This record gives sequence, C-alpha cells and structure tokens, in this order.
Amino acid sequence: MTRSEAGRPSRRAFVTGLTGFTGRYMAERLQAAGYDVWGTVAPGTPPPADPAFAHCTLLPVDLLDADAMRAAAADARPDAVVHLAARAHVAQDEPSQTYAVNIVGTRNLLAALAGLDRRPSAVLLASSANIYGNSTAGVLDETVAPAPANDYAVSKLAMEYAAKLWSDRLPIVIARPFNYTGVGQSDAYLLPKLVAHYASNAPRISLGNLDVSRDFSDVRDVTAAYLKLVEAAPAGETFNVCSERAYSLKEVLAMLSRIAGYVIDVTIDPRFVRHNEVKSLSGSRDKLRRAVGELPVTPLDETLRWMVDAMRAAPSAHAAG
Repeated sequence: MTRSEAGRPSRRAFVTGLTGFTGRYMAERLQAAGYDVWGTVAPGTPPPADPAFAHCTLLPVDLLDADAMRAAAADARPDAVVHLAARAHVAQDEPSQTYAVNIVGTRNLLAALAGLDRRPSAVLLASSANIYGNSTAGVLDETVAPAPANDYAVSKLAMEYAAKLWSDRLPIVIARPFNYTGVGQSDAYLLPKLVAHYASNAPRISLGNLDVSRDFSDVRDVTAAYLKLVEAAPAGETFNVCSERAYSLKEVLAMLSRIAGYVIDVTIDPRFVRHNEVKSLSGSRDKLRRAVGELPVTPLDETLRWMVDAMRAAPSAHAAG
C-alpha cells in the first residue's frame, strides 16, 4: 500500500500500454477511484502532453524484454493490474509481432507479477470478442465456442490459454471487449475514419461491406466496466464487455449524416473488404451484470457526436481525403 500526498493510504494500479487510446481513459477512471497510477509506455515514446498523465508514473518498458518487465513490476508493486498493451489492428499489424506481443508479452507480465513478494489483488487482461469469429450463435455469451478468424483473434485466444498457466498464482480476470470507440482512437479504425470525414465535411468516402454489423461501445463505458471488474476481482472468470446492441455500417453512416448535417457519397472499394471478415458481432453481458451490477450504456449517436465535436474543435483538423 502506497501513501497519497495527503498521507492517506492509496492503492496502486499498474497499467500496460498506459498512453494508448484505452489507457488514457483507464488512467482517469483509476485516479478518480483513488489509485496511484503507474504504467508502461514503449521505450523512446516522447512524454505525453495530455494532462490525464500529469500525475501518473510512466515506465518505458518493452513487453518482450522479460528482465525489464520484472524490474517494472518490482518498482510498481501494484495492488491492481490492467493489461491493455497489445498489437490490436487486425489488418495492418505484422502477424509475427501480433503473436509475439500479445502472447509472449503477456506471459512476461504474468511471470513478473507472480514473482513479486506481494501479489496484486486483481489482474485484468484485455482479450477480445474477436475470438468468437464468425459465430452463428446470434447473441454471443461466454459459453460460445471460440472460432477465431484472423491472426489477431488467434493471438488473443492463445493469450487467454497462456494466462491459465498462472491461474493458481494470480487472480486473473479476462475481459472480452467487443468493438469500442471514442475521442483519441486512431483513424486506422473504422469509426474514427468515418468521423474524420464527416467532421471535415469531406464529400466522399471509400468503404468495404456496408452490411457488417458490430456491437459498439463507448471507451468510457468499457473502462468503467474494467474498473468494476478490478474492484470485484472475480478470479478465473471471463466476461464480455459490450453494449448488447449491434449496428450496421449503414446505420452508423445515417447517424453521422444527422450529426454532421449532410449525406456523404459512399463508394464500395473491394480493397477494403477484408478476407475472413467477421460478419456480425453482438454480445450478451448478462454474466458481467451478475458480477458487478448494472453499468451505463452510452448511446452510439452520443459517442459519435462527442467524437465529431472533438475533431471539429481540434486545432489540427484538416480535410479528410
């Protein structure tokens, strides 16, 4: 247990990938809950200007460096751990790096935590609902058999199995988030790409299959769920984190048209139609609800409006191509 500035005992959280998209919101959640936040950043990363990290302790660590990970865990002495660092882009990341970071990197973290004199009370690992693949089960719950359909999904499922090797030594909780978005997500991902076009009044956009449906959540709701799971620490369990509502790309475009006040010209480009595309992902969070209670669900149009407003207000906003 560490001491806060006022001298009161405070809990310490250790977040891998702290300065990433999800990490920023996780840091805010944890700090608001009274945690002293430590976290890893990729070596050579410039110090973040974001005030969200002003009171965080940042440790430059390569997840694939087992010695560096052991040293970081020993320095942090965490009460709670949230493992967010990953190669997460299905289409753009090099498969060998995806497998190395998502499996070996996670193993290095768990080995480091298991070696501590005082182990954390909760270790949350962020997996992915992509592990369900092209399931025909309709609404997916945690009993649906995994059927990963791309390298990223295979790496995340393998990470879950690797974590089982440490389940007798660490209180591991696995979260399987469905798609989520928010301000600050890279426009390498679909929704921020769409928002960037509408926010800059771009006349046209090229997309893939408009009938693909996804269960979209707001990043603020996802990190709220992660915090609840860290606090409840249901060790050995796996939970979907989702909104329980799937939207097709057509529906998303209609929402953005209402928000931005115009209809964009959409061209279907075969290059953007992924092989092994997961056609529909919609989740059940009944198990999560039973474990931590009811959680807020931000309507998707509110999330999109938040993103459009933020992008329009950004000083570097420029026309999307």
